[in-house]
Amino acid sequence: MTSVTAPPPRDDRITGGAPEPDPVRLCTVGGTAIAALTEPAVAGEVVAGWAAGRGGWIVTVNVDILRAAARDAGLAELVASATFAVADGMPLVWASRLAGDPLPERVTGASLVGTLAAAAAAHGRSVYLLGGEPGVPEAAAEALVTRLPGTTVAGTDSPPYGFDRDPGHLAAVLDRVVAAQPDLVLVGLGFPKQERLIARLRPRLPEAWLLGCGAGIPFAAGQFRRAPVVLQRVGGEWVHRLALEPRRLARRYLAHDMPFALDLLSRAAAYGFATRPADPRRTARS
Repeated sequence: MTSVTAPPPRDDRITGGAPEPDPVRLCTVGGTAIAALTEPAVAGEVVAGWAAGRGGWIVTVNVDILRAAARDAGLAELVASATFAVADGMPLVWASRLAGDPLPERVTGASLVGTLAAAAAAHGRSVYLLGGEPGVPEAAAEALVTRLPGTTVAGTDSPPYGFDRDPGHLAAVLDRVVAAQPDLVLVGLGFPKQERLIARLRPRLPEAWLLGCGAGIPFAAGQFRRAPVVLQRVGGEWVHRLALEPRRLARRYLAHDMPFALDLLSRAAAYGFATRPADPRRTARS
């Protein structure tokens, strides 16, 4: 778990001879490169990209996504294909700190929905919301318009379950997004479905930014309430989510994610201890 400098930007980060973005420091957590960015810094990257005619793709990596990427090389490659990944989970932040290569903070998909929509409104950019039950993306769009004056909604869509397994239906969903020509696309379909769809959209919308936001659209619509801020800061939001959706999340959180998170933290602590420089004030006798 070491700190590295981002490689030269890929072709999808450069459009029309625009200046290359400054490198973003990356921290490797559980085998996945996570950008050491705060939430305002993520918004800054997006705004700078718009100004340069350069789009991008953001993955919000929580424990469940990190676990999936660690077990499946194809999913790891999918995550690595994004412009950058951010830490949507306090265990990732804790692990980075234990290993001596700290991430600055947790950056959640739910929070980025509002932050990036606000940036879009402030800079005259349009937003497309894709995902959620029927009526939910429309409710989220209405809430954003009410809360953020200047918001321009390019479109909303709530494709039915299984649409991605029907080539014709999938093509129609993609075509509707592309036809709207949005500047920001919020995709809330869950991992890895949303990332696979974004990977298809990315080359067709080279100047847009795309965010896989999970449950961020229902949260924006008010379908669910987020945990109190204090609980979020101490890494307890998963308890709140579990209470909201026990049938859907109990097995994932308790049987899979919790053991993985504990193993991640123990390995990070061991790595940090093994690589920590010796205190020059100490001697063999002390």
